[in-house]
This record gives sequence, C-alpha cells and structure tokens, in this order.
Amino acid sequence: MLIKPKHLILLTFAPFSGIIIAKILTKSNRFSCSFFTDFEYKGAKTMYKPIDKLQHSFLDFNQPMGLHMNPDNRWIKLADRIPWDEFEVKYAKLFPSDTGNVAKPLRMALGALIIQTKFQYSDRELVEQIAENPYLQYFIGLPGFREEAPFDASTLVLFRKRISSEMLMEVNEYLLAHKDDDKDDHTPPSGGKTGDDGTAKEDTNKGTLTLDATCAPANIRYPQDISLLNEAREKLENIIYRFCKCYGLKLPRRYRKRARKEYLAFAKSRKHTAKKIRSAIRRQLGYVKRDLGYLEQFMSDGYAMTGKDIDLYLTIIKLHEQQQYMYDNRVHSVEHRIICIRDESVQDSEANTLCSFSSVPILA
Repeated sequence: MLIKPKHLILLTFAPFSGIIIAKILTKSNRFSCSFFTDFEYKGAKTMYKPIDKLQHSFLDFNQPMGLHMNPDNRWIKLADRIPWDEFEVKYAKLFPSDTGNVAKPLRMALGALIIQTKFQYSDRELVEQIAENPYLQYFIGLPGFREEAPFDASTLVLFRKRISSEMLMEVNEYLLAHKDDDKDDHTPPSGGKTGDDGTAKEDTNKGTLTLDATCAPANIRYPQDISLLNEAREKLENIIYRFCKCYGLKLPRRYRKRARKEYLAFAKSRKHTAKKIRSAIRRQLGYVKRDLGYLEQFMSDGYAMTGKDIDLYLTIIKLHEQQQYMYDNRVHSVEHRIICIRDESVQDSEANTLCSFSSVPILA
C-alpha cells in the first residue's frame, strides 16, 4: 500500500517488550493498520545494567503508612535464602551488548517465574497478584510497595526466553541443599531435656518404630466376601484360558455365564438377607473350587503354570481357604484376612499411567 503525504504515521514504542506499533491514520480515521517488530529477533540490542541494591533486608522495604508486614512471612524468608547475586552474574552474560534498552533485573524476572511456577498463574493473573500483594513485591526486589504493576504480562514472555528451566531447577536444588542452614538448633547436644537445676532429664518418650516398606496406599472397595469370590473366579477363568492357549488344551466347562448371572442378581437385589448371602457365598465357593481343581489337574498331568500366574494362583488358594473356613464356622473374621486382590497391571487413576505391581494380596 502506498502511503500518501496526507496520511499520518503514528509510531508507538513499548520499552519493555521491544515492540514498535505503527498506525497509519487517514483523515476520516476509517483505516488503520499495525505491525509488530520484536527487537530480540531483528538484531536490536538489549543491555543489562546491574543496579544498586535498593533493599538489603526486610527493614529497607518501604511500607506505606498503616501497612504492617510480617517479617516471618514465607516469601520474605525465601527471598533472604536465594543467592540473587550469584544468579545475576550468569544472567548478565546473556546481554553482551553495552548499548540498547536496559533489561529488567534478574530478581524481578526470576522471582516472577518462581511465583508463577509455584501457583501456576497465567501471565495476566501473575501481574495482578504482584500488584496486590506487598510480600510478592518484596520477593521480586521492589524498593517499596506500589499499587501499579512493575511490568506487563507481555514482559513475561521475555523472562521465559532468557531464564531457562535449567536455571529454575538450579535454584530449586540450591534451596533443597540449604534448607536447614537458617534453622537454629535449640536441642541440647546430649539429646535429653534439661531441668531447672541444669541437670539433663532422660526422655521417657521412647519406643521402637517398625516400618513395612511393602505397604503402599491403594484405592480398594469395601471387602465383601461375595465380591472377592467373584473376582477370584474371574481371575481363575483367565488363568485357565491362558493355560489352555499356551499348551493347546481344550477349555473345560467353567459355567462363566451362570456364575456371572447369579452374582449380578445378588448384587442388584435391594435386600440382602442372611439366607441370600450364605446361598450366594456357597455358590461362588463352588465355582472357585471347580476352577482350582482344573488347574490342579493340569499341573498333575505335567503342565507348568506361567511365572506371572503363580503368585495370583497361590493368593486365590489362600482366599478360598479363608472364605471356606468362615462359611463353615459362621464367622466373619479370620487372622490375616485377604481383603483385596491386585492384578499385575493396575491403572493409576491420578497419574493416568499404567503401573506394574506384583500379584500380592492386601491383608487386613
């Protein structure tokens, strides 16, 4: 498009974003266009000039009249623990030029990204949070509280380009390595309590803590006997199927449909009387016993079970023995009772990933 003399060209420069906005206005003001130029990719220079430290401690932060800030706030403590000067030396190497626009200080850039990473704020929300919170303003190195934002949302794009994730990880590793440096140890060297007369008193709160590393949190349903037997029956049917497929054997009669139908009829019924419960348990015990008999017959004929099914098979045998004992003696508890059977592959609902576990029982 040709720009005639009667057209007015309005240039606007955004100092912190490196952007020029050019608008061409006509007399009727009906037409305008704009274009953006990012100096960081067009050869423009940006310099970094270390400024004098405007705040050496929390007492140097300029608080408005009537505003009382807590010196024990987490952001104040975190700001005092981070070695800003060490990271500023590395940050200054990104700006070899001695001319051009002066970049934002490292504490402001790095502090803003730390806040954003911690709370997962959007760029606009982060700017608003910093403008409203004096503790966050102290954390990013401002000399005092002010109501306006120290930068706009577009500046965060440049912060993320200059400060890589490796630098954030380095800050995180430094904080983890020095997390106990600022803690005062008030415990006596002897490890005991000291009385008023200066003598050490022996701590009576002693004992032995036993930890089981095999325990892990798991989402399990309420341990109903019928549901456990039905689950065991289904797993046995799968083992029999894999067993016969591996050795080319004929599948025996397992009454899968009948057993499934009986279990669903019981599960869907609204009222579970004691007679119905015992009847359903008796039937499921029979199906499990029949499937276990098939596997015993296969192994007595010389066929070996695959390695991943052995643990599950032994667990179901133990489960059947416990359930048969409770049914025969009309009791509802047994020592080391199995309340859940986990298969080899368990879907983790939170991480949405497939986690591998061994087929082990969960004991009550």
